[in-house]
Amino acid sequence: MAHFVFFVLLFAGQVLGGFSTQKLPQSDSGNTLTILSIDGGGIKGIIPATVLDYLDKALKARDPNADLAHYFDVIGGTSTGGLITAMLATPSPHDPTRGAFTPAQIVDFYKLNGPHIFNSSRPGNGPQFDGEFLHNITRQLLKDTRLSQTLTNVVIPAFDLKRQKPVIFSNYKLEDAPYLNALLSDICISTSAAPTQLPPHYFVNDGVEFNMVDGGVAAGNPTQATISEVLQHSEYPKILVLSLGTGTEKYVENPDFDARLAANWTILNWAFVANDMLGRASSAITEYYLASLFSGFQPPQSTYLRIDEHDLNHDFSNSVNVTKENMEGLEKTGKQLLQEKVVKMNLDTFNLEEFGETNAEALDRFADILYEERQHRLKGKYVGNGGRPLLETLRVRSDKYQENWAFAKNLFI
Repeated sequence: MAHFVFFVLLFAGQVLGGFSTQKLPQSDSGNTLTILSIDGGGIKGIIPATVLDYLDKALKARDPNADLAHYFDVIGGTSTGGLITAMLATPSPHDPTRGAFTPAQIVDFYKLNGPHIFNSSRPGNGPQFDGEFLHNITRQLLKDTRLSQTLTNVVIPAFDLKRQKPVIFSNYKLEDAPYLNALLSDICISTSAAPTQLPPHYFVNDGVEFNMVDGGVAAGNPTQATISEVLQHSEYPKILVLSLGTGTEKYVENPDFDARLAANWTILNWAFVANDMLGRASSAITEYYLASLFSGFQPPQSTYLRIDEHDLNHDFSNSVNVTKENMEGLEKTGKQLLQEKVVKMNLDTFNLEEFGETNAEALDRFADILYEERQHRLKGKYVGNGGRPLLETLRVRSDKYQENWAFAKNLFI
């Protein structure tokens, strides 16, 4: 049924073309699947970690024992977002029912270890950094934890250079693809191996070779991939999504640009603008897809909140700038972002438009829904598995997926 809901949502979003201005609905307890997604962006991961610290504290105000891994059924992350995902979802060595790190501890991790990860230690024409410290600290933090041992479902994209295909490390896939049950440290190193910055990561798991680079090659914003994983394996009619970015500089239109002049640009001209242009285009299309998917329902069947800094200070935009001033500036940016208005994309113009409440107020609403949902589950209507929320309940066999997929195609073809 979830797959039918997906196609109805997508179809309605495209037809109606607007987006809902309603506040977050109250949860229909037991029927809402909760998703957290975190973008890539190197040291700029401090921004979403700071935002998550606010949410973590909001949940702890309602439940002193709150742990983000207990409140989100799925956490998706790419590159630095994949590292944050693993740190939230890895069981603590002191208490295996709790996450190894809080968001506040993750911010401290970046500030302490960022200068060692991005230390310009590799000379020559290869990657800017040798990756040795990142590899060592990741293995030290995550130890022998494997994908199957996370406290909640995780979805971490990477890209295989040898096969020229994305690889999605996902708990949902383990039944049919057990070779994906790799060490979380190998998964994090893979999704963080940004071309030109860090070397590709090679490892073997269950007899299968992986030749991996940064998940940002396939999905810098992992929200779409994470939702796709959920919809393939979940029968839940409602979805609550919190998607966190790592900040982008505001684009200033060039008043002197003329397409007739650009027609004569050389390869060097195009190379100069291509990276930023393609990145912005990919990000805009991803946001368009997600805004379309969650628009048009009154009341909405699902709720989607995107929090990102769209006017990032140029001084903080370098993903490998690990000066003390830069990292403190990123943390301050995350705190200021909480006081900014919620923005959503206009599906006709692709412009971002502000709404009445701040990001902090929206997160407070999310905290209310998350808390209500968890309390309902703890009362026994839905049974978790050792602190692992709904893992067994959410998984369905692939033959059922194929049946629903065929049904949806017949509706719209």
